[in-house]
Amino acid sequence: MRQLPVPDPGTADHRSPGRFLWWLATGQWRTLLGGMVFGIAWMSCQAVLPAVLGRAIDEGVAARDQDRLLLWTGVMLAIGLVQAATGIMRHRFAVTNWLTASYRVVQLTTRQSVRLGASLPRKVSTGEVIAIGTTDLDHIGNVMDVVARFSGAIVSFLLVSAILLSTSVQLGLVVLLGVPLLMLVLGPLLRPLQTRAATERSMRSDLSNTGTDIVGGLRVLRGIGGEEVFLARYRRESQATRAAAVNVAKLQSVLDALQVFLPGVFVVLVVWLGARSAVSGQISAGELVAFYGYAAFLMIPLRTATEFANKLIRGRVAAARICRVLALEPDVLEPTVTAAPPPPHSELRDARTGLRIRPGLLTAIVSERPDDSALLADRLGLCAPETDDDVTLGGVALTALPHRVVRSRIVVSDTEAALFAGRLAERLDERGVGDIDGALHTASAEDILEALPDGLDTVVTEKGRSFSGGQRQRLVLARALAADPEILVLVEPTSAVDAHTEARIASRLRRHRAGRTTVVTTVSPLLLDAVDEVAYLVDGRVTAVGTHADLLARHDGYRAFVVRDVETVS
Repeated sequence: MRQLPVPDPGTADHRSPGRFLWWLATGQWRTLLGGMVFGIAWMSCQAVLPAVLGRAIDEGVAARDQDRLLLWTGVMLAIGLVQAATGIMRHRFAVTNWLTASYRVVQLTTRQSVRLGASLPRKVSTGEVIAIGTTDLDHIGNVMDVVARFSGAIVSFLLVSAILLSTSVQLGLVVLLGVPLLMLVLGPLLRPLQTRAATERSMRSDLSNTGTDIVGGLRVLRGIGGEEVFLARYRRESQATRAAAVNVAKLQSVLDALQVFLPGVFVVLVVWLGARSAVSGQISAGELVAFYGYAAFLMIPLRTATEFANKLIRGRVAAARICRVLALEPDVLEPTVTAAPPPPHSELRDARTGLRIRPGLLTAIVSERPDDSALLADRLGLCAPETDDDVTLGGVALTALPHRVVRSRIVVSDTEAALFAGRLAERLDERGVGDIDGALHTASAEDILEALPDGLDTVVTEKGRSFSGGQRQRLVLARALAADPEILVLVEPTSAVDAHTEARIASRLRRHRAGRTTVVTTVSPLLLDAVDEVAYLVDGRVTAVGTHADLLARHDGYRAFVVRDVETVS
């Protein structure tokens, strides 16, 4: 099978669920067409078998003609072999279509997540993304899977109708008119099913969010004794989701029952009419057997048609959720006209706050409101939701540079950064070119490595939950240092470690980043004493700049905040 290129979320048509499904279908039209061709051939073979069987009975058994019986038996064998071969190929294409559609959805969602970056958690919940990767892609794949059989069902239905019309106009009209009427009977159930399925899908997403929050904050919940409260909350939401799923299942069970009952009634009607025609001499015994075969076979196209409608409804519900994610735009868009990148070791400035980061220095940002300094750090790395042209690198606005250029030159590591699952060495050095040993030494994380039986080959669990908060923070710092960017912005890198460890990190950080630009947001005197320059942020503006010792000596507000000087405060 041809390998499809990885889809770009920007090329997906997400204006409506129907357009999105059509876009997916056009992207794999070759395998869909192959599945339809083999699906039509497979069902057509089943459709003509009753006619061949009728001929064998009339011309071979009834007429006692052994040669004709052998002839039609051979024809049946040939048709059976073709049916088996086309059935195998139809199934192969069906599985290919399912996998292709499902994994294209995974690729689209993953690439959109990367494109949104830091905007993703602000715009969509974790549970929503999880639901897309678990249930929605399954429904999308089912739509592509059933297309081949649905095409075969339509063609075989028309083929059987033509055969019946050529034999008996009455029976042919019963089939041509009866099958659409059966579909109309099932039609009113499809709209409520779609509504209930959409409600259940939304509740399942919310339940995933609740479960993710509980797992992520389990330690905090145990510390404050809130486990029972959140357990009760999860129990209520899970029961509500279960009730919604039961409502979907009730309607689905009615639809499934009608898929069996109505075609069964239809088969009885066709057989009864055929028997009356045989008794009256209008048709032969072989044709009566053929009519019964047609009637029994028609249950397959009928059920396939209702299955297609059912899966299409679920697929549209899933596509609607996917479209909402694909329609999201990052807080910072790629510039339409890009500027030339400034030379290395350029000065980083923020006109809004008056911050000036001189190249090659270790600069600290101190703010009485940690949210202000954290937001400023995000703005320096083009990661903040409110981004403008105020932040410049070498006089060039960051918003005018391609994002890949900004990301390669400026790295922001905040307190919420997590470790991805996988081999520790690969998680610390994603690019494979960093100095892991030096980074671990600077982050004072050698003891973590020594405690691991497999060292750097240790497999990190999801979000690094096997490590304590302090260990995780030091490993995240080591990862940022191993990246070795031109400008490194660290947000409270030592907030979860003890004083002795913090002192070691402070002394080593200056040497490790010598000659490169480093920005640290902190209020720790140990770190502040090791930096080259401190910028004091008050109400969103830099009010004082100097060394830590200089600001302590001449700035009362800075001294009161950092040292907690009681006499100065009074």
